[in-house]
Amino acid sequence: MKKSGKTLAVLFTFLMACAGIMTLTQCEKTPPMLGKTDPNKVIAAMTLEEKAALVVGTGMILPAGFSGTTDVAEKSGDAATPVAAEIKELVSGAAGTTYSVPRLGITAMVLADGPAGLRINPTRTGDTNTYYATAFPVGTLLASTWDTELVLKVGEAMGNEVLEYGVDFLLGPGMNIHRNPLCGRNFEYYSEDPLVTGKITASMVKGIQSQGVGATIKHFAANNAETNRMNLDTYVSERALREIYLEGYRIAVEEAQPWAVMSSYNKINGTYTSESYDLLTKVLRDDWGFKGLVMTDWMGGSDPVAQMKAGNDLLMPGNTTQSDKIIAAVKDGTLDEKVLDNNVARILNVQQKTPRFKGYAYSNKPDMKAHADVARKAAVDGMVLLKNSEKALPFKEGTKTIAAFGNTSYDIITGGTGSGNVNEAYSVSLVDGLKNAGYTVNEDLIKIYDAYITEGKKNLPATGFFETPKTVPEMDVTGAVAGKMARASDYALITIGRNSGEGNDRSSGEGDFTLTAAEKKMISTVTDAFHKAGKKSIVILNIGGVIETASWRDIPDAILLAWQAGQETGNCIADIISGKVNPSGKLASTFPIKYEDVPSSGNFPGVVLDTAAEDAGNIQAATTAGPPPSKPSEIVYKEGIYVGYRYYDSFKVAPSYEFGYGLSYTTFEYGNIRLGIDASRKPALSVDVTNTGDTAGREVVQLYIGAPSGKLEKPEKELKGFYKTKLLAPGEKEAVTFVISQRSMASFDAATSSWVAEKGRYRLILGASSRDVRQETYFDNVNDVTLKTESKALTLSRNIEVEKE
Repeated sequence: MKKSGKTLAVLFTFLMACAGIMTLTQCEKTPPMLGKTDPNKVIAAMTLEEKAALVVGTGMILPAGFSGTTDVAEKSGDAATPVAAEIKELVSGAAGTTYSVPRLGITAMVLADGPAGLRINPTRTGDTNTYYATAFPVGTLLASTWDTELVLKVGEAMGNEVLEYGVDFLLGPGMNIHRNPLCGRNFEYYSEDPLVTGKITASMVKGIQSQGVGATIKHFAANNAETNRMNLDTYVSERALREIYLEGYRIAVEEAQPWAVMSSYNKINGTYTSESYDLLTKVLRDDWGFKGLVMTDWMGGSDPVAQMKAGNDLLMPGNTTQSDKIIAAVKDGTLDEKVLDNNVARILNVQQKTPRFKGYAYSNKPDMKAHADVARKAAVDGMVLLKNSEKALPFKEGTKTIAAFGNTSYDIITGGTGSGNVNEAYSVSLVDGLKNAGYTVNEDLIKIYDAYITEGKKNLPATGFFETPKTVPEMDVTGAVAGKMARASDYALITIGRNSGEGNDRSSGEGDFTLTAAEKKMISTVTDAFHKAGKKSIVILNIGGVIETASWRDIPDAILLAWQAGQETGNCIADIISGKVNPSGKLASTFPIKYEDVPSSGNFPGVVLDTAAEDAGNIQAATTAGPPPSKPSEIVYKEGIYVGYRYYDSFKVAPSYEFGYGLSYTTFEYGNIRLGIDASRKPALSVDVTNTGDTAGREVVQLYIGAPSGKLEKPEKELKGFYKTKLLAPGEKEAVTFVISQRSMASFDAATSSWVAEKGRYRLILGASSRDVRQETYFDNVNDVTLKTESKALTLSRNIEVEKE
């Protein structure tokens, strides 16, 4: 078809205009839309201002009690303010939201806490409905299950609530190493061991992300203390980083590919983690192949431009000053726009997976009953029976009346505080759990405690977001009261409770790591009275972290470590002590005899470098709306790789209860150990595990390897595999097999930045704990083998002399 000269002239003029003064987007009928065209075209169509906004969150509405603030957003562009000038809250109580660009199809993403269940507000303005979430067991309990399949189911249930409540990202799981028992957030984390940490995390991430929402592993990395956390400089050797503090993250990334990683508040060897190219690009992306986005912890870091360059893609919760600095840096040439484009690309790549982008019609009605059942199952399997003299548990047939001592028998602690808290619809106390199981709880004692606790609470001060709630001191239980209860009851239960949370670390003193005089007196007085009546006393530990047990453990007949088991805590304790469920939990962290035995006790939580000045470079340090003001501090990890059982077992320091320990109502025998080759031609170690008792039960089989010390010094043994058997009937046997990979034999050589399996004899140890060795064999490695060379990264700026004893 011929075109007229006028038509051709108009067309030519239009094309010339496009080539000269108009952008490609202006020439197109519609701009490129994310999800319908190449993301690079979308990025090319974005303005600099849009890019700078996308990498910075839209701020947050501060939760009630957030360091004394009300539930009202502070609107300011000031750098020290943790919220943006314009806040977009799509789900009430969510921790943050990202920027949207509707003209390009870029939707917002909603991010919400938390590690033990979704943390959102149960009530909403102008809405008569309630939006409760399930309070699942804390991370430390989940690790104590040693059951990756069960944790996967917990992740599925948790992820479903995230999906149905309109949230795109869960800010969890937390997975920092239990370097020291006093870390205030240990309850959120899993273990002192990186293998347990990595495997449990990988299962949780797979479960969450199976629901089409994102998991965020945190806090990356070496974030093992809360005191002065936003200005704490952590000095740690390359080997300790690779083998202890980064290894769990590597396992989680390589096995589960979480959508996001959250960088931590602290510095590592002089550099904020969110500004560390070594950590976020060399290690995370180059060495491990991470494909997702990296976000800051809330208000983390000091320099938004440095964060972009490091590979920290998203700054949360975000403020306008951060965007302004990024724009200015691009304009003056100190930030290459291609770097910013990479940050944007990683966000957009993940965003296209999110339910909000896909237009998912969330219901706001997850199956809470089904999720409560999952929470209960997980909680029961993670409780650890520490002591059971003369088969004090389970309750004997005919048991009817229980005397419940201790404030926490009535005010159960379901989980920790801060961002790890959950707004659950209900919680089951120990007393309620016993009643639900068909037992009678001594009513006279209930009345005494109800009156005492009610009166005591009148004098308790209000607590903020970053404060552990104050508790009523334990009642002075007299011999007369204990004796009366012993005559009228079949068993005594004595509950000891502890809580902690974000922003503060625990104390090594009475009332926290150690029991108070009143608590010890209660245990001894009650036990003595019940023993005189020919009856048993059981201590229940309703705690989130390790405490001292050695000074009082010989007094009661049994000790059940119930942890903080979520909303079903009371029912779960009743399941165990009644015998409905045979306990199968094992410790994922060591209980020391005394705090001074902890290898990091001499340098935790660090030292303040300047008690007068705040860190002016940290945009968060001086804010009154955020965490407690933080002072420049440092901590030196002098123990190196000797963390937890690696220290206790290598240097023969006796624990109160060792890593991997946990009793059962039955017994297990390990036999017929054999070392062979599996179908893939890899060495495989097998053993038969037989239930030799009279009760069905499950056993956690633990594989430790003792590597020879050659060029590199080695711990006595390290956990390299674990397996939880099926429920074995009395007399039933299960064959358990572990594949021995070369990686499980290797140690990190900082001199060559490589993983090396040195020549020599390797011990293969199968045990019921790190000290309960059941079977052992060995094999010889003839030559040194270099398995993998890593990026040279995170080099120490000064020498650390490792102190092992």
